Amino acid sequence: MEYLQTADFWIGLLKIVWINIILSGDNAVVIAMAARSLPPAQQRKAVLFGSGAAVVLRIVLTVVAAKLLALPYLQIVGGALLLWIGVQLLGDEEEDDGKEKEYGSMMAAVRTILLADLVMSLDNVIAVAAAAQGSMVLLILGLAISIPLVIFGSTLMIKLMERFPIIIMLGAALIGWVGGETMISDVSVHNVLAARPWLHYAAAAAGAAFVVIVGRALQKRPHAAV
Repeated sequence: MEYLQTADFWIGLLKIVWINIILSGDNAVVIAMAARSLPPAQQRKAVLFGSGAAVVLRIVLTVVAAKLLALPYLQIVGGALLLWIGVQLLGDEEEDDGKEKEYGSMMAAVRTILLADLVMSLDNVIAVAAAAQGSMVLLILGLAISIPLVIFGSTLMIKLMERFPIIIMLGAALIGWVGGETMISDVSVHNVLAARPWLHYAAAAAGAAFVVIVGRALQKRPHAAV
């Protein structure tokens, strides 16, 4: 327990918490978008489970993230999965036409949260691991402290989405942006990206546009069939 009395320990802990505040924003958006389709009574359970799962995944992935990120095409697959998740979350959102809202299932929401957390946590843990400097105690403690931050962020996002529906589309666009970034960050296109840095933002913007356009098209399809 002597490490608790050192300044390096507390500085490292502050670094990890701050990094998680910055990096957990996209996780909170996904959790909120998936949970908002549930009945109010189940929303809190989905947020708690999703937030806890996000932190546990980061702890587990810290050990293997560097090796996984070195595998070619893995991030391309992961990014494509995020695009699919973004399209599904936006496409399943029904426009308010006076009808009674249909709620989604708890298992479907949890599955979506876990898949998105898995993909988005892969590259995030690199920064956290660097701040921990090999201390597993520091890593776990810092990530555990970040759980309430993700829970608060997700709960706030759900309330904002209910009040300002435009945030739903912006949230889906953010997921698409992260998906595009993930795909272009794959080691198989490292040389291409190094020669053309602008491709990073182009791919991210294309991912955001893809999710919004396809998701909106899926939204309107059921109404056109009636």
